[in-house]
Amino acid sequence: MLPLVDRPVIHYAVQELVESGIDQIIIVTALGKRAVEDYFDRSRDIEDVLREKGDFERLEEVIKVSQMADIAYVRQGEPRGIGDAVMTTRKFIGDDPFVLVLPDDVVANDKPVPRQLIDVFEEHGASVVAVEEVPEAETKNYGIVAGDSVRERLTRLRKLIEKPAPGVTDSRLAIVGRYLFTPSVFEAIERTEAGYGGEIQITDAMQLLANEEGMFAYEFEGDRFDTGRPLSLLIANIAMALRRPDIGPDLRRYLLSLDLDES
Repeated sequence: MLPLVDRPVIHYAVQELVESGIDQIIIVTALGKRAVEDYFDRSRDIEDVLREKGDFERLEEVIKVSQMADIAYVRQGEPRGIGDAVMTTRKFIGDDPFVLVLPDDVVANDKPVPRQLIDVFEEHGASVVAVEEVPEAETKNYGIVAGDSVRERLTRLRKLIEKPAPGVTDSRLAIVGRYLFTPSVFEAIERTEAGYGGEIQITDAMQLLANEEGMFAYEFEGDRFDTGRPLSLLIANIAMALRRPDIGPDLRRYLLSLDLDES
């Protein structure tokens, strides 16, 4: 729920999915996360106040949020990792492929990353994860994938290495928070033992998928911002605001007017 310009970060994740043609969304929540549910629900009190004030532009925006998609919620009883969070959705997803989005990663682009992954899935019929190349010094902060190049931007995934130290692997393709899984991932998670902190790592299940069913890594198009880091969140605010037609031009003029000469 961190604000990004004038909307919470999770709004952008849902918007990505909707713009990718997905209208059924499951949000995994936990104790104390009621604000997420409230945000996407209709607020009659706020609507009435805006209507009485004649602020119909903001009223339309408030109503539009509640109509973005068909959203359901499931509760993860305790923080046991992304793999466990995915398992809580199993009875709702059934035997369909699905997209997993971790909303702390925000991507600015013209074609949403979920749509890019769907295109790869439609071409190859296998699970696919979004990746981007990171500096060697940063590999220790990510799950790193390695494999065989299929074509530009597309790699057949062979091996996943969780947060390797610099120099451990030649690959610098880092996993970011966008995945498309076949339903086989549920069975793979069931066979995944809990790791550090008792958490079930989704990367371990992905290695099973890569070994048994085949999986791809796709270097997505777009600029990613990790909103969990203060500087990256600040940069994301500027980048996303510049893309807005209502505030972008004025912000651009302001930025150009700044004297940033440190001397």
